[in-house]
Amino acid sequence: MNLKQYLISSKTHDALFEQLDTYKPDYALYRDKENSNYDTNAKEFIAFCKQASSIKSFLHQKVNLAKDLGATGVHLTSLQFDSIEDAKSKGLEVIISTHTYEEVLQAEKLGADAVTYSPIFASPNKGKPKGLADLHKLLEQTNIKVFALGGIVSQDDIDKIKKSQSYGFASIRYFD
Repeated sequence: MNLKQYLISSKTHDALFEQLDTYKPDYALYRDKENSNYDTNAKEFIAFCKQASSIKSFLHQKVNLAKDLGATGVHLTSLQFDSIEDAKSKGLEVIISTHTYEEVLQAEKLGADAVTYSPIFASPNKGKPKGLADLHKLLEQTNIKVFALGGIVSQDDIDKIKKSQSYGFASIRYFD
């Protein structure tokens, strides 16, 4: 199986589009939490992903905006488990952030399509890394698609994730 790439970005316009064009990830999340033009930029981001045709576009937290703008899906925070059903009822794919086995299993039970599980490697301000052994153990307990996240900054890190049989990896810094 080919390891799926999930680009997470807060960049806008040219910088974001350059990332998408350079790396051609399978999934991309526009996550700019601080931007007052989020809705406008999100619309352009989704259009770019559709033009690339192979990039699945996700918006951060905003179920209705993702539906209205025609995004592939929504990426929910670990505090939004109660939004999974609503997002799925709107025809959106759902990826949700998780940090424990319990959260992963809950996401699977509630019908999420995938999770990010983090942090796998050391990442600034993200707590103690879980490591590859923990990731492998988790993957034996679930059937949901798991994107390893956290501290993935090099091809060596990606190669290690690939050996874990994870569905994919998600990163911010690798794509910078």
